[in-house]
Amino acid sequence: MASASCISLVLLVALAATAVSAQLSPTFYDTSCPRALDTIKSGVTEAVSSNRRMGASLLRLHFHDCFVNGCDASVLLSGNEQDAPANKGSLLGFSVIDNIKTQVEAICKQTVSCADILAVAARDSVVALGGPSWTVPLGRRDSTSATGDTGDLPAPDSSVAQLQAAFSKKNLNTADMVALSGAHTIGQAQCLNFRDRLYNETNIDTAFATSLKANCPRPTGSGDGSLAPLDTTTPNAFDNAYYTNLLSQKGLLHSDQVLFNNAATDNTVRNFASSAAAFSSAFATAMVKMGNVQPLTGTQGQIRLSCSKVNS
Repeated sequence: MASASCISLVLLVALAATAVSAQLSPTFYDTSCPRALDTIKSGVTEAVSSNRRMGASLLRLHFHDCFVNGCDASVLLSGNEQDAPANKGSLLGFSVIDNIKTQVEAICKQTVSCADILAVAARDSVVALGGPSWTVPLGRRDSTSATGDTGDLPAPDSSVAQLQAAFSKKNLNTADMVALSGAHTIGQAQCLNFRDRLYNETNIDTAFATSLKANCPRPTGSGDGSLAPLDTTTPNAFDNAYYTNLLSQKGLLHSDQVLFNNAATDNTVRNFASSAAAFSSAFATAMVKMGNVQPLTGTQGQIRLSCSKVNS
């Protein structure tokens, strides 16, 4: 029979774990920095108005942050993750986050984390491009290191099974995965990430492939950095056109089209293609879940003064 002291210890551990998870709250800054969310929104709105592509970039920053060691702003630290092959030369928006951080610091010194700014900026970017809104739980803290290991990020040549495994590892189910893939309704991809699909795959609309080959020729190395919109229908609007494109075999990346290719995800794609409301709801739900991936809370980590470096 377990001793009373052992039982008490187990209860204390359980309560501590509950307390940590419960620290993320939409009202986290209501008293300590009540103007934080408005300041972030203003910075995002200005950045997206100046450059529509920035909305996709800020959303992608949050995704790439959460999938590597959790939502802790490690992706914002100079070097490490930023220099990994999956990120180097393709992640944008760091200066926008730095600018927002400076504005937030001016009104609330060392109060609002870079991780929370990323999470809110992702939501505000989607809204700025006509997409859904959602309530962002807050209270994340910033990491003091970055490993540079981006192995958990799904690759553009992933199969459905590989995508499911990558998302499942972050406690995101298949419906979440299909919904979050819909972030590709905005943004662009480099030729090196879709060249093989253009020349080697059959589940692609012929005219669509032909239109892309001019700026993404063979052989490898030629035009690698040429960009194409992930959603050619409405590239700067956050809507459900990504899914209707998949129905027409016009997914740009292999990892896009596999979602509608006689797969278990086909029906979810059809549902999101036929109902913008269904997609919006599922996307908002999945973004909240993703934002809860391994956050640092309480006394963990720190509140960085500068998002690109740890406090000295």
